[in-house]
Amino acid sequence: MTFSHVTTWIFDLDNTLYAPEVQLFAQIETRMVEYVMRTLGVDAAEAGRLRQHYWREHGTTLAGLMAEHGIDPLPYLREVHDIDFSELRPDPELAAAITALPGRKIIHTNGDSLYASRVLAHRGLEIFDAIFGVEEVGFHPKPDAGAYQAVIAAQGFDPATAAMFEDDPRNLLVPDQLGMRTVLVGSGRHGPDLLGFDRDHGRHVQFQTMDLTSFLRDLPR
Repeated sequence: MTFSHVTTWIFDLDNTLYAPEVQLFAQIETRMVEYVMRTLGVDAAEAGRLRQHYWREHGTTLAGLMAEHGIDPLPYLREVHDIDFSELRPDPELAAAITALPGRKIIHTNGDSLYASRVLAHRGLEIFDAIFGVEEVGFHPKPDAGAYQAVIAAQGFDPATAAMFEDDPRNLLVPDQLGMRTVLVGSGRHGPDLLGFDRDHGRHVQFQTMDLTSFLRDLPR
C-alpha cells in the first residue's frame, strides 16, 4: 500500500498539525463548557455530559447544539476559538515536508476557517491551497459523510487519488470508504472533543504515525 498515486493531501488541524501537548484544545474545551453552561442553564457536570452526548450522536458539540437547540453557530465559533495562541511555534521542518508533497494540499477542520488560518500562521504553515472549516461544508462536521463530499465537490478531485491525515479515528472511516489513503496521527485516544474516550481504530485506519514530519518524509512510494 503506497502513496505514489496521491495528488490531493487533506489534513485535519487540531492535534494533527501541532502536538496535543500544546493543549490548545484545552482552552477551547473550557470555552465550550462555559458556553453550554450559560446557554442551557446547566452546571459544569451536566455540560460535560451533554457534550459527550453531542459528540457521540452528532459528531461535535456544535452539531449537537445546532440539532437539539437551534443555536446560531457563528457566535459560538467566534467565542470558543477566541484563545491564546502563544504556545504555538513555527515548524519549518513540517512546512517543508508538506510543501514537498506533489499536488494540492487542503485543510479540513471541524473548527472555523478563521481559527484555522490563525493556527497555521502561528505554525508557519501558510502553505495550503484551500481551507475548509465547518462553515464551508454547510456546518456538517466530520465524521458526517456530507462534510467530505462538500470538500470533494468544491475541489473537484477523485477521492481515490487523495490521502487524509487525522487524529480522530472516527473521522477516517468515510475517507477509507471513499478510497482515500488514511493516516491516523497520534495515539488515536479520542473522545468528546478530546475528553479521553478510547476508540477502536478499526481497519479503516491504514497507517498510523506519532511523527507526522518523519512520516511525510518517508512516505511509502
